[in-house]
Amino acid sequence: MEQLIELIVRYGVLAVFANVLIEQIGLPVPALPTLLLAGALAAEGKLSAPWALAAALLAATIADSAWFFLGRRLGRRVLRTVCRLSLSPESCVRQTEGVFERYGLASLALAKFIPGYSTLAPPLAGIVGTRPLAFLAYNTAGSVLWAGLPLLAGMLLHRMVDRLLGVIEGLGTLGVAVLAGGLALYLVARWARLHRFRKALRMARISVEELQRMMDAGHQPVILDVRTNLVFALDPRTIPGAIRFRIDELDSKLADVPREREIVLFCT
Repeated sequence: MEQLIELIVRYGVLAVFANVLIEQIGLPVPALPTLLLAGALAAEGKLSAPWALAAALLAATIADSAWFFLGRRLGRRVLRTVCRLSLSPESCVRQTEGVFERYGLASLALAKFIPGYSTLAPPLAGIVGTRPLAFLAYNTAGSVLWAGLPLLAGMLLHRMVDRLLGVIEGLGTLGVAVLAGGLALYLVARWARLHRFRKALRMARISVEELQRMMDAGHQPVILDVRTNLVFALDPRTIPGAIRFRIDELDSKLADVPREREIVLFCT
């Protein structure tokens, strides 16, 4: 553990940059522990807090700007790509669209504090045609807040961080193994959840061709267009005969839906 601390002290700013960049790209490697440790080291004079904050801000800006311009260029396809990197894709796109629809560009200032929204907000801002300078202003404010708070917490609680590292160091190889094992179990559990969801989705999904055959055969299913208002504004096309309403209105409106007919949800 002592060697690890020395390594972080030597390459601290670079470690902060790399960890933040990896997380903001969308991979499940949290940067919070690194930022806390960087703050603790800064309090002890072993690391520069301003440089650590600058490194985090630069990494976040690079990753977020890349997703933003991909969103402007490729549209909603980017959201599906980002969600494939996520370990919780079952509500990934819809939750992102719902938050952005409600709070707009201002949501970027707090995006990084909302699980699942951090990586998806920049491409969504690009998709809806946000001006680059406006995006950069809100996103930079959010990045400074997101990186600055754990750095400050690490500086204020550096003695507590030191004691925790001392406990882990006292455990030696066992302590490192416990940390690594805990992370591995977390990733395996999320992967298993993802696998179950994708399996259920394959069973529940109906293709356009299958729906057309069903309608041609005279079954006349009830088609519910439950896309968010944001998505509908971007692409108002819908399936002929579809009933449109929001997903949060399902419970209240299902009473009017004929139960003897099959129900097909049209979503994204």
